[in-house]
Amino acid sequence: MKYLILIEKTETGYSAYSPDLPGCISTGSTPAEVEQNMREAIEFHLEGLRLEGLEIPTPSTVSAYIEVAA
Repeated sequence: MKYLILIEKTETGYSAYSPDLPGCISTGSTPAEVEQNMREAIEFHLEGLRLEGLEIPTPSTVSAYIEVAA
């Protein structure tokens, strides 16, 4: 499955989360590191849901950029 993640710059590096997986978050020093950490966090999160017998959320979030004059 392919889940959207949002990466945000912080004072100490980067953080990321997936809107389709509430509570699944990660951090990293670089965008590449937080992306890799988020991949591992999603895998861990989904495994936890499976072990609990809970439904795996279907990815449904989409993204788009809107261009406006600044």
